[in-house]
Amino acid sequence: MSPSEPQPEADAAAVPPLPEASARNGGWVVVTALAAAQFVMVLDSTVMNVSISQVVEDLGTTVSAMQAAITFYTLTMAALMLVGAKLGDLWGRLRAFVIGAIVYALGSLTTALAPNIVVLFAGWSVVEGMGAVLVIPAIAALIADNYEGRARVTAYAMIGAASGAAVAAGPLIGGFLTTYASWRYVFIGEVVVMAIVVLFSRRIVDRHRPEALRIDPLSVVLSSLGLVGVVFGMLQSKTWGWITPLQVPEIAGVEVAPLGVSLTAWLILLGAALLAWFAIRQRRLADSGRTPFLDIRLLHIHRLRSGLTSLGAQYAVTAGLFFMVPVYLQMTLGLDALQTGLRIFPLSISLILFSFAGTRLSRVWSPRRIVRVGQVVLVAASVLLLASVDAELRQVAFSIGMFVAGAALGLLASQLGDVNMSSVGPEKSSEVGGMQGVFQNLGSSLGTALIGSMLISALATSFAGAVARSDLPDDVKGTVSAATADGVELVPASTVVGIGEDAGLSEADATTLQETYSSAQVQALRAAFVGLIAIALLALLLSRGIPDRPSGAPPGSRRERPGGTGSGEA
Repeated sequence: MSPSEPQPEADAAAVPPLPEASARNGGWVVVTALAAAQFVMVLDSTVMNVSISQVVEDLGTTVSAMQAAITFYTLTMAALMLVGAKLGDLWGRLRAFVIGAIVYALGSLTTALAPNIVVLFAGWSVVEGMGAVLVIPAIAALIADNYEGRARVTAYAMIGAASGAAVAAGPLIGGFLTTYASWRYVFIGEVVVMAIVVLFSRRIVDRHRPEALRIDPLSVVLSSLGLVGVVFGMLQSKTWGWITPLQVPEIAGVEVAPLGVSLTAWLILLGAALLAWFAIRQRRLADSGRTPFLDIRLLHIHRLRSGLTSLGAQYAVTAGLFFMVPVYLQMTLGLDALQTGLRIFPLSISLILFSFAGTRLSRVWSPRRIVRVGQVVLVAASVLLLASVDAELRQVAFSIGMFVAGAALGLLASQLGDVNMSSVGPEKSSEVGGMQGVFQNLGSSLGTALIGSMLISALATSFAGAVARSDLPDDVKGTVSAATADGVELVPASTVVGIGEDAGLSEADATTLQETYSSAQVQALRAAFVGLIAIALLALLLSRGIPDRPSGAPPGSRRERPGGTGSGEA
C-alpha cells in the first residue's frame, strides 16, 4: 500500500478494551512491559539533571563535563534514531527491541559502576543512547502489532503517560535517591527494570518478518550529521547566542564565530542543508527503484504530518516547562532536588489520569477535538503558572497550575501516538516510530533552546535595568553593566549576597544586589512563561490535520476535512 493512498482504519467500536481478548490484543502484560521500557528511556536525562552536583563530587569532575555528557546523550539519539528504526525493519522489531533493551541495561550498569567521568560518558552518553534508538522506534511499532482499535488507543495513551510521568517523576526519584542514598541506584534500578522487560518480551508479538534491506551509507551520514547539527545548534543557543555571538567557543585557542555570526546559526543552517540533501537523496533512490533509507512520501500524509508536528510542539512545551520550573523552584526559591520533585508531582498524577480519560473521551469526541482541548488547557495552565510566579511560592495556585498542565499533556498523550501510527499501514510502523523519536528530540531541543534563551536574555536585561535604577554605588552599576553585556549566568539567588561581599560591597549593598537579582529572576521567568504560552498557542495551528471524527465512527458521521483521515492530501 502506498503511503499516499488512504489508509484503512480499524473498526475500534468492535474491539474491546485492553483487558479483554481480541484478534490482536496483547492484554496488560505487553503494554506494561513496553510502557516500562519507555519510562526508563525518558527517566534518564531528568534524573541526571537534578543529580549533577552530586555526580561531580563523586567522580571528581566538573559541571561542564557533566553538561557535555547530558548533551552528548541527546546527540547520540538524534544522530541514530532513524538508523535504529531501519535496523528494526532489518532485524525484526521485537529482536531490535530486545537487543536495544540489553544494550541499554549494559550502559546503565556501566554508568552505575563508573569510577570516573570517562566511563560514565561511555556508559550513559554512548551505550545507553545506542540502546535507546533501537528501543524507542520498536515500542511504537510493537504497539501497532499487538493491539487494534480502541485497545490500541489505550495502549498508546499508556506509552504517552509513561513518558510524561518519567519527565515529571524524574526530579522526585533523582532528588530522593541523591539526597538519601546515591544517584547510582537510579541506574541499578534501570538494569533491573530492563531485565524484567526482556523477560516478559516473550509475550510480545512481532507480526513482521525481518526484511532484506540494503541501507544506503550516504543517507545514514546525511541524516545523522544533519540532525546533530540542528539539535546541537539549538542546545548551544543559550550559551553561544542565536545570531549575535554571546560566549564565543574556542578551537585550539581560536575564537569561532564566522563572519561575526554565532556558531549556533551556522550549525543549524548546515544541519538543515544536510537534511535537505538527505530528502533529495531519498527521492532519487525511490525514483531509481532502490529502497530509500526513509520513505519521505510519508510526510505527504496530512494526518501524519499534523500528528508529528503536534507531537513536536507538545515536547517543546514540556521541555520548556521543565527547564523553567526547576529554575524557579531551585534558583529563586532555594528548594533542593527532592522538594522540587514534590512540587512537580501533581503534574505526574494528572498526566496519568487524563491519559486514560482521553481514551474514554475518544468514544464520543474526535482526536482533533481532544488534542485541541488539550492544547487550549495547556495555554490556560501556562497562564495560571505565570500568575503564581513571585519571590514567594503561591503554593495553591502553583499546584493547581501543575495539575492542569498535566491534564493537558495527558489528553495530548492519549491521542497523538495512535494518530501517527494509524496514519500508515503496519509495514511502515517502524519508520513512523523513528520519525516520532526524531520529532520528540527536535521538539525537546527547540523548547529548551527557545525558553532558555528567553529566560537568560530577559534575566540580563531585567537585572541590568534594575541595578541601574537602584541606589547602589556607581562603580557597582558600571561593573554589573559590563558583566551583563554578554548575558547572565543562572545562579541561586541566595548566593548573590556572598558574591557581593566578596567583591567588596557592604553587607547592605550586597543584600540589595541579591534582592535585585531575585526580582530580576522572577521577571525573567514571567517573560519565559509568556514565550511558553506563545508556543502552546502556535501548536493549535499544527493540529488541523488531526482526524475530525471519533475512533471507529462511520466516515460519514462527521464531516472530514481534506487529509483528515490520512488521505495523503498535502
